Amino acid sequence: MTNRHYYCILLWSLLPLGIASAQSVSLGADFVSRYVWRGFDFGQSFSVQPSFSVSGGNIEIGSWASYSIAADGAEANEHDLWVGYSLETESAGSFGFGITDYYFPGLGEIDFFNFEGDGAGSHWIEPYVSYSAPESFPITLYAAFMAHNDPDRSIYLEGSLPFEIGGTAMGLTIGMVPGESAFYAVASASVINMGVSAETELKITDQFSLPLSVAYILNPTHEVSYLVFGFSISP
Repeated sequence: MTNRHYYCILLWSLLPLGIASAQSVSLGADFVSRYVWRGFDFGQSFSVQPSFSVSGGNIEIGSWASYSIAADGAEANEHDLWVGYSLETESAGSFGFGITDYYFPGLGEIDFFNFEGDGAGSHWIEPYVSYSAPESFPITLYAAFMAHNDPDRSIYLEGSLPFEIGGTAMGLTIGMVPGESAFYAVASASVINMGVSAETELKITDQFSLPLSVAYILNPTHEVSYLVFGFSISP
């Protein structure tokens, strides 16, 4: 057994622990004009993105998916599973640790139970760590390592900063790959994800508002930009 397979075993062994400690449930869906992830467009069409998670204490487990409404975008369909642990401090901000399992059911004849590595399997396993600074300077830093099924073991680094203009919630994001990666189609250290986003709510009734978002996203390395609109529904 290779070291990379231990990530798979760790992810699936943590699931019963998360479910057993569950105290709350969250569910909903996003509807987006494009599914753009880390500067790349998946499916090139409107996508529906359901999500479901349970949490208890500092542990949360969840499942997230994205499905293109276009038949020729089916290869971009994605169904992920993740486990996260959060640790908050009184004065130093909060830390997050977790593992994400990326699975693409539309990529040809892919067996869900194939956990082989080096590009031959059906699952890409990525451990991650994040840090959110205190409110005085609320920057968030994120680092992830594609530890399983990626021959380049690609690393992704991202920083984001929320702010507000005229009562509208805004955010700045920049993400990069620090070295050569076929997964991200770069030959050296490259910035692949730059963006600014805005979020607001459309009031429908006194009891119901529809969350809306718009994001301008630029991938400077691949010289392409996107303007993505979305809305969310949840109980």
